[in-house]
Amino acid sequence: MKLFFMASSCSILLSLAPVSSLHASDAHSPYTAFGLAGYGTVNAQALANQNLERAIGLIDVTIAAYFDAHTFEMRRFYHLDKKAKSNERASVWMYTAGIEAVNAVLSGLKIAQEKGEKKLYDTHYAHYVQLLDKLYTGADYYLGTFELVSYTQTKSWSVYAVDRVQEKGKANVSGVLNVYDDQMWLIRELLDSYRLTGNRAYLEKAEYLTAYVLDGWDVTRDSQGKENGGIAWGPGYTTKHACSNAPLISSLVWLHELYQGKSDKIAHRFIDAKDHKTRRSAQVEKRQYYLDYARAIYDWQKKLLLTTDGVYADMMGGCVPNCAIRYEEQGGQRYRANTPLTTAVGKAYSYNSGTMLSGAVDLYRVTGEAKYAQDGKALAKNSFRQFARLGNDLPQYYSFESSGFSNWFNGILLRGYQEATLLDAGIGDYVTAFQRNLDYGFEHFHRDGFLPTDLLKGWAAEKEPQGLEGMFMFTYAAQYALLGKHQLEQQE
Repeated sequence: MKLFFMASSCSILLSLAPVSSLHASDAHSPYTAFGLAGYGTVNAQALANQNLERAIGLIDVTIAAYFDAHTFEMRRFYHLDKKAKSNERASVWMYTAGIEAVNAVLSGLKIAQEKGEKKLYDTHYAHYVQLLDKLYTGADYYLGTFELVSYTQTKSWSVYAVDRVQEKGKANVSGVLNVYDDQMWLIRELLDSYRLTGNRAYLEKAEYLTAYVLDGWDVTRDSQGKENGGIAWGPGYTTKHACSNAPLISSLVWLHELYQGKSDKIAHRFIDAKDHKTRRSAQVEKRQYYLDYARAIYDWQKKLLLTTDGVYADMMGGCVPNCAIRYEEQGGQRYRANTPLTTAVGKAYSYNSGTMLSGAVDLYRVTGEAKYAQDGKALAKNSFRQFARLGNDLPQYYSFESSGFSNWFNGILLRGYQEATLLDAGIGDYVTAFQRNLDYGFEHFHRDGFLPTDLLKGWAAEKEPQGLEGMFMFTYAAQYALLGKHQLEQQE
């Protein structure tokens, strides 16, 4: 439930300059010692280790400051001067940012060990696996069960609510009180956790939630017999958002890979293409089912939400005749019906381009189809032009919006850039811009283990009287860990 807090305007940003030209005049830069893309390659191992150590420090201080030691409940804010948590509980989305950060550190530690850096791994890995399990156990306070009438069936689901409750499994998840994108962020992390730990419970939960969100795919057919497609923001909404579609693409590709060479099957539910009404079901192989849906979601979002600036709009709106949920009866059963949407609207947020960039990379990696590589390279260039502003706050530094929830949004974009270096090594320069900003904030404004909301302006720019957003500390940790992993992977 996040977009209501964001500004509605969108800036047109300055032309790009080579990141490699930014280093010379920065006397405080750590790259004089360590090097990065565009700066040389001096002691990249040391820089990677520093990034991982900083990520670990940020996670540890965030757990200590924002979480209750006994209930493991996360509060949204922490006030440094008052040394106190806010009364407001974190939403499940904010809580999941902690899982994201821990996964990122675990991934970096595993690669560090493979590269011969055993000390960090031996010191932290087992503890962080335990922390990961504790976070997932705590997430059960967001779980609830409800019955949903979807496009093809009526079924009871146990999913994650926006808000935490006092008893596990008792959250209210009806109507607008759960959203599909919250489930998608958890799916991504559950699959990451499975790949890192081999804990099959994570995979089973990820597939269950994937079934739930794909149950929200609009399988109704238009006048030409084609699926309308798209997933609404949640079961209580009709507008179809970039954030409730693209985040699932990479996860679907990963599931496809997990089932390559296997014959496991799954029920594919759809509407007959001939009469546009009859609900049908067929058993299909999971490996193809997941890849087909990854392609379909990617195509839907590219077709309808790609703007003339080459980045992604917020959502499909313009409901006709209104945004009410509609139903229809077929064969004596009640099903959800299509609500026509006519217009791509809303601000272009950085994470919506980031998830599509990651999706393009993953689809290219498993299919080898050039169109995904071309899309990815174009989106990387266009998104950096759109979301990075050279010299806006500091000469020779790129600024990224930090209002609202933009810090977390930008972290998703960084992830896309890091993955897109597979398509073009030059995209690593965009990754470097994030490294420089994090290090500037750390070296100039690091305070009691925390970093400010605006890394280039520091604490003087803080306008949140309630304190710091906890998810931002996790975001910075995830970014540092991802950068460490990236630098380790670049080593031969």
